[in-house]
Amino acid sequence: MALNWPTFFKRLGSSIVFVAIMLTGLLWNEWSFLGLVVLIGMLCLRDYFRLVQKIDTVSYWPKSLPIVLQLLALAIICLFSNKINELLPAYGRIVFMLLPIVPALLLLGSVLSKKNSFFALLQSTGGLMYITLPMLLLLNIHTYDTALPIAVILMIWCNDTMAYLVGSFIGKHQFSPISPNKTWEGVIGGALLTVIGAGIYGYYSETYRLMDWMALALCVTIAGTLGDLMESKLKRMADIKDSGTLMPGHGGALDRFDSLLVAAPFAFVYSYYFMR
Repeated sequence: MALNWPTFFKRLGSSIVFVAIMLTGLLWNEWSFLGLVVLIGMLCLRDYFRLVQKIDTVSYWPKSLPIVLQLLALAIICLFSNKINELLPAYGRIVFMLLPIVPALLLLGSVLSKKNSFFALLQSTGGLMYITLPMLLLLNIHTYDTALPIAVILMIWCNDTMAYLVGSFIGKHQFSPISPNKTWEGVIGGALLTVIGAGIYGYYSETYRLMDWMALALCVTIAGTLGDLMESKLKRMADIKDSGTLMPGHGGALDRFDSLLVAAPFAFVYSYYFMR
């Protein structure tokens, strides 16, 4: 089969831009990392709203609801950012601390409204748990070791790449009907190679033990695979192929970071309690 060169170059170009933005955010300084976390959070929330509105076509979706909750998510991330708190005076921090009242007011408004927006609000605020909370935990990991978020993202990329390659060559047994292209051989091969790679790095690392790197990689690969399945399930329920069109040839932001959203909480728990 001949290679589709226009599609290839389109995917290649968007990949180069994606990697450049990720590396700048991860490696430059604390402000760039905060900006990257905010950018990922906002774009993923946008895609999430698109998905749940297609899944739940019965509820009434106020036009202002996605914008309000995105602004709320932005404020929550800023509230937990050390760099932002260093700039805010005391009364500014008090204002931020009152922001959790916003969901309560939205909930009250939906209950009192004549239109059925109650379930739309619940599903929307669920996006804060699904997307904003992992971003906060990733930001917290960065405060005590700037290398760990980079390691987590590299582990996810390695797992995805190795799982694709192993599955392409020897994959025969379907992993889940939710994602027909995934195979058990690919999933196990990707996880195994990622853990081995983390072990090789851990052997030469002077910061953490070899077993810690391997255990972290295992947590990330298992949780990341489940995160990918979770987003695939949402897309099936919404009957769409991609969550968005942000990256030509690659889909939306939620397609790119679905593994990270589930892996980040597990990485936070392990690194916080065992690697500090």
